[in-house]
Amino acid sequence: MVFGRSSHRPRPVDPVSLKILVAGGFGVGKTTLVGAVSEIRPLRTEEILSEAGRPVDDIAGVEEKTTTTVAMDFGRITLREDLVLYVFGTPGQDRFWFLWDELAQGALGAVVLADTRRLADSFAAVDYFERRGIPFTVAVNCFEGADRFPGETVRSALDLDPEVPLLMCDARDRESVKEVLVSVVEHAMNRAATRHAPAAT
Repeated sequence: MVFGRSSHRPRPVDPVSLKILVAGGFGVGKTTLVGAVSEIRPLRTEEILSEAGRPVDDIAGVEEKTTTTVAMDFGRITLREDLVLYVFGTPGQDRFWFLWDELAQGALGAVVLADTRRLADSFAAVDYFERRGIPFTVAVNCFEGADRFPGETVRSALDLDPEVPLLMCDARDRESVKEVLVSVVEHAMNRAATRHAPAAT
């Protein structure tokens, strides 16, 4: 019998697949974020904004926007060989919020994408994830021409708990978006570890 280096190659690791939601107000950049980070051609369900929808769609501040997501955006990114994220962008308009419950099933965590010009539009998403106990990170999409505020100012305006991560990002930039997604995963994992930690005696 000859001893030496084994000829057996290690078995490939089956990647863990995690589901992440991206939510926020209408026109905040959710579709852009999913498209920037996805390694596959993202699935989009955008429709042209119609005159019929103007009475119910608040486009103040995003008057140049011509399309809207009516169901979801979907993309995929491999963060590591053993970790794949499936990213679902939620519709931002009030009339499509009934879809959020379906999309939220099985989600590890979420991104609340915010725009400092329309910060109040983020309240609904923050409230939604807080009520359901879904870990989330707030990512401020730094639009050109928008006022820049310190993170603590935004945190106070959104009344966020201290442990909720808050980052500045550019939804068009892949590396910036990856940083946000990593933050969500780490936050969710830390919360899960805290919950399952044995109580001190």
